[in-house]
Amino acid sequence: MIIYLLLCVTLLIAFLSARIFWMGIHRRGQGKSLLFALSLSMAAFIYLYGTWVYLSIYAKYVFGIVYVLQAGLALWRMKKEPPRLPTNIFVVFARLFLTAIFVVLIVLYFTGTTGKPDTVELRFPFKPGNYFVLQGGKGLPTNLFHFSLRGAIYAMDIVKLDNDGRRANKIFSKKLDDYIIFNDTIYSPCEGVITRAVSENPDNIPPNMNRGPKNTNMVVIETTTYNVFMGHIRQDCVFVKEGDHVKEGDPIGCVGNSGFSTEPHLHIQVHQKEGGQPWYRGKPLYIHFDGKGYLLNEVIHRKNRP
Repeated sequence: MIIYLLLCVTLLIAFLSARIFWMGIHRRGQGKSLLFALSLSMAAFIYLYGTWVYLSIYAKYVFGIVYVLQAGLALWRMKKEPPRLPTNIFVVFARLFLTAIFVVLIVLYFTGTTGKPDTVELRFPFKPGNYFVLQGGKGLPTNLFHFSLRGAIYAMDIVKLDNDGRRANKIFSKKLDDYIIFNDTIYSPCEGVITRAVSENPDNIPPNMNRGPKNTNMVVIETTTYNVFMGHIRQDCVFVKEGDHVKEGDPIGCVGNSGFSTEPHLHIQVHQKEGGQPWYRGKPLYIHFDGKGYLLNEVIHRKNRP
């Protein structure tokens, strides 16, 4: 199961980052700085990219606090010795290379690879609560899966969190009701006209999925300047029909698990409107919800709007 594999990788890298730091403490001056740099870059990388949400988002914060505390304690107890590099040049190169990779990935987490994107301002499509960006970001590497799809380089997959910071009652469940966001009402993020509304496709039972887009329940909203696509809606739970005019905040459907989806979530992407072209051929736009952009693994604290 891919979820368990990703979680194990996250925990392994977190453990190794702490382990490598302690290796540096006890190396008696031999390449301490290289080990510390590698450990810190690994810890920062897995803090940002790790699939902590499969346990709880609070696991990420616990790891960060524990790492900082153990590093501070270790440095305080460490005896000062003159720096000295390892004699094995291969070891030096390997540590530098791995550190450089992690540092590059950390930088790209914030910058992406698409340059400065054109943005679109939307209202967050859910009522107050805590939500989580399961997939998203500014292109590669954080939005790798969406980057491979046509025009979806700024698409977002959103799940909901409970009070314990979990997206589901279990790490993995075949029961759709165990996922916190399942059947959550989706509200229109903008004013526009419904140009596509599909609701007859069945919801997948995790981890099974049917590749879309033709079997994905969806809504497409057209405005004067852009198109908003929202997918994986629950079967027979689309509240609008093609041709309807919706206002910002109008209910349009419920979150489901139809189409190419392994678990319930809302997929949303926005494209600039271009005459004579299908909505998905337009230029992808980076989404700002209520004035703020969000990256992979970030929490969206939805509050009541005035």
